Order: sequence, then structure tokens, then C-alpha cells
Amino acid sequence: MDEASIEAGRGEPEPPRPVVLLLPGQGSQHRHMAVGLYRHEPVFTAAMDEVFDALGPAGELVRHDWLAAEPVVPIDHLTRSQVLLFAVDHALGRLVLSWGVRPVALLGHSVGELAAATLAGVFSVPDATALLWDRVTRLAAAPPGGMLAVAAAAADLAPYLRGDVVVGAVNSPRQTIIAGPREPLQQAAAALRRDGFVCAAVAASTAFHSPALAELAAGAAPLFAATAMRPPALTVYSGYTGSVLGAAEALSPSFWARQPAAPVWFWSALDAVLGTGAVLLCEAGPGQGLTMLARRHPEVTGDRSAVVGLLPARPRQPAEDRQAVAAAAARIAAAGHDLRLAGTQAMATAG
Repeated sequence: MDEASIEAGRGEPEPPRPVVLLLPGQGSQHRHMAVGLYRHEPVFTAAMDEVFDALGPAGELVRHDWLAAEPVVPIDHLTRSQVLLFAVDHALGRLVLSWGVRPVALLGHSVGELAAATLAGVFSVPDATALLWDRVTRLAAAPPGGMLAVAAAAADLAPYLRGDVVVGAVNSPRQTIIAGPREPLQQAAAALRRDGFVCAAVAASTAFHSPALAELAAGAAPLFAATAMRPPALTVYSGYTGSVLGAAEALSPSFWARQPAAPVWFWSALDAVLGTGAVLLCEAGPGQGLTMLARRHPEVTGDRSAVVGLLPARPRQPAEDRQAVAAAAARIAAAGHDLRLAGTQAMATAG
């Protein structure tokens, strides 16, 4: 074979795997999540401040509790967890976009879907923030409840679902979240553990993704109806449908209003994303809960697709947030993406 034939056989280098942003929701929050980036990374800082400013006087209180050694309102209260998860998810997404990455898709879990939709242009940041604040202040009136992660298939849990306890999310074939009012959920948890199921409480004092919130959640529909919404400019996969978010859902007030009470089909949505071809999944949010779930998918275990988290898997010192982001950026660049990383490279040496 001559030299020209050899060169022709080599072909063009494979293009980099396109990036998909994963945006986590309730349960992934922790105190001081991502604070190591604040006032160090300008894009992240500006995006966080945009949310705090949009909240008005409440924004100063939320920012104080996020940064404070002793917060007045604990992080797991929905007026802190939901707002700060949205803000951190959105700000990290904006950071990745500032690197010149245009995600081929976004997939949010729970409140992460609102962050994904905002990044995709369905909502403006002020509007999304106002809608979210209305949501959490409404839901604060809900009776005590919670969520429980169970290492089991959803079908295995049917005998334990009673007293308004329901499947709230299917995160993987062997991780199901059940949700409901406090006492029935505690009874279900005791029965599951007695029967040998491995369970872990999700950090929440509200029965998200259960009928316990349906009436309160529905009350938000008029505000959604009065808010300007646009078809997504980026592809968003919805955890509430398990498929691409179409214009019909994106522009539907009832679709958004009912989300706190509706189940999340995260695994179905992830399966749909990974069915499109090889991608690089990038978790843009606190912890690496979605990263761990994605690593169980056959498309990732088989190395067709890959996954990277932007922040440490567990709460760390603030400097480690910057180191983790720099390491994730380096991983994305090594995968073949040409990134604008001047600010992030500086973070890596800031310590």
C-alpha cells in the first residue's frame, strides 16, 4: 500500500464528544455549596448576583445564609435549598457557556429543569427567580413531608406506597425516590428497612414530587400565565416527560406550575439523551449525584459517553471548588473542545 493510501485510510480525526449539561435538584444542596467560586470567578459571581438582585430584599437574606458560618435559615429549608440550587446550577451553566461551549443539550433534575430552561432562554433570569420565589413561598405552607431514596426498582415498591406516599422520581433502574407526608413516609421507610431494602433520606422537609403539593403547586399557574415564555434556544430534555422539551410544554403554564408535585423520570430522560450518540455529560451543580447515576448507564460504562462533575463530590474547602472547576475545564479541553479559559486557569493557581 502506498503512502497516499495509508494517509487516506487514517481519515479525519474524530470530533469531540458534544457537551450535555446536567443540572441537579433537591437533595444535592449543602452548606456553602460553590462559595469558593464567588468573588473569584467573575461570570459565576455575576450570575449569582443577578438572582440575588432579582429577589429584592429577600436576596440579601438568601446570600447571607449561603455565605454565613451560621445561617439564620438552614440550607435544607425550601426557601434556601430551591433558590440556591437554581442560582448555583444557572451560574455554573453560564460559566461553561462563557468558555465557548455550546451544549448540545441540557437535562435538569427537579428545580434543575427550571435552571436548564432559563439557560435555554425559555425564561429570563428575573422572571425565573420571581416564579421560583412564588413557588417556594407557596409550598412553605405544605404539611411536613419528605423524600426517601430506595435501592430498588419502582415496581418493587408498590406494596409500600400508601397514605399519599408515591414514587417521586426514578433516577436509575435500581434507585427510586418515594415521597409523601412525614408520618406515612416514616412508616414506609420502617417497613422497607425491616424487609431488607437499603434506604437513605433525601435532604428535604417537603414532600416534593407527590400529590401532597398538588393544590399548592397549581396555584402558581396564573403567575406562569402572566410571564413571557419563549421556545428553548437550546435543546432541553425534560425529566417530567422523559424526552425533548417541546414548545407546547415550554410555553405551558400548567406544565411548569405542576412540577413540584409531579414525578421525575430522570433515567428515562438520561436514556433519551445518551441514545442520541456519544456525549460528554457535565454536571453543573453541587455534588456529583447525577454524575454517579450517569456512570451506571451502559453508554457510560461502555465508554461510548463520558461524564465529569464541575464541583467536588462532597463538601470541601472553598479553594477546592476552584480546583475542581479548573480540573473539569481541563478535562473538557482534553476531550477536544477549544475553550476560552483565561479566568479559570487563574483560579487554578489562586489556591
